Amino acid sequence: MGRDGSLDDLVSSLASVPPMMGETMRTERVLDDLTFWHERPVLVTGCTGLLGSWLTQTLVQASALVVGLVRDDVPQSHLVQSGIVGQIRVVRGDVTDYATVERALNEYEIETVFHLAAQTIVGIANRAPLSTFESNIRGTWTTLEAARRSPTVRRILVASSDKAYGTQPILPYTEDMPLEGQHPYDVSKSAADLIARAYATTYGLPVAVTRCANLYGGGDLNWNRLIPGTMRSALQGQPPVIRSDGSFVRDYLHVRDAVRAYIMLAEALDRDDIRGEAFNCGTDEPMSVLEMTRLILSISPHPSLTPIVLDEVRNEIKEQYLSSQKIRSLIGWRPGASREDALRETMAWYAAHLDASCPVPLAVELPGPPPASRETLN
Repeated sequence: MGRDGSLDDLVSSLASVPPMMGETMRTERVLDDLTFWHERPVLVTGCTGLLGSWLTQTLVQASALVVGLVRDDVPQSHLVQSGIVGQIRVVRGDVTDYATVERALNEYEIETVFHLAAQTIVGIANRAPLSTFESNIRGTWTTLEAARRSPTVRRILVASSDKAYGTQPILPYTEDMPLEGQHPYDVSKSAADLIARAYATTYGLPVAVTRCANLYGGGDLNWNRLIPGTMRSALQGQPPVIRSDGSFVRDYLHVRDAVRAYIMLAEALDRDDIRGEAFNCGTDEPMSVLEMTRLILSISPHPSLTPIVLDEVRNEIKEQYLSSQKIRSLIGWRPGASREDALRETMAWYAAHLDASCPVPLAVELPGPPPASRETLN
């Protein structure tokens, strides 16, 4: 399908997204000041994933010396499509291989580690749990042990998940609640989370753990996920498919807000109230799957579409959402845009990616993080 004027207008109207599939966004919209990262050696595991791609891009734009650990070639990754992969050093290997991780840390004299590598798809974990346990649990202790033995590593961020809490009798999740994952993916995150904090407590390793809500944003091409799948369907004029009964409750966080949380926490890891701690990161505005689907449709070119509800989900937590009060109070982080504006921006990215000839109402300016959010780090 060829482009017409409506798509060109849609893409060009988003000031923060250059014309090729929204591959770069202005760094100042993510953080006000990135001078901290100038020429700092950084390792990002999982750099081809959604969060890893955008975090790597931000660090490259900040002139960090980024090394990415890559197991599989993922040509559709935002990291590759944006060309950022050509601006970093790539180490080929598996995060579960100690020798590979140790070599990356030592040969590139890494100072900061963002450990994001994981198998993140709940359905895959349920069908074949062993690869999830290997990547998510063994990969975490391998990275932490290599970091513990490295003379140069000074700060480590480990990606956990809101799924690590499992099913709790009281919501929202707060960081002092026990980690009680029951299904394979949830258990893998509970275990990785506990291992990371064990390394902080036992060995004094400068680690912090993030537990983010469901992430979304341009570059996520896993169409089985709610937001990418619904947006693709809406742009193509097809009814979106809901795997659950639509009543499952989640929180959804734009990937650039997650990037900002990681950057701010890493910068603050010299502080005693940050090291060894876990931090929830979400919008504090949970909504059901059906509500999110309807919101996406309302800003799409086909708002009258009716979702198809399959009600076939099993072994997933019914309700999960976070309180982000801790990260807000300690480092001043909070989401930088309204949910609707962030969804409109994401919709524009998918429209450009899919080359769909359709008008998408677009909010041009997304507010960046408030200046006050940086003051607590100075």
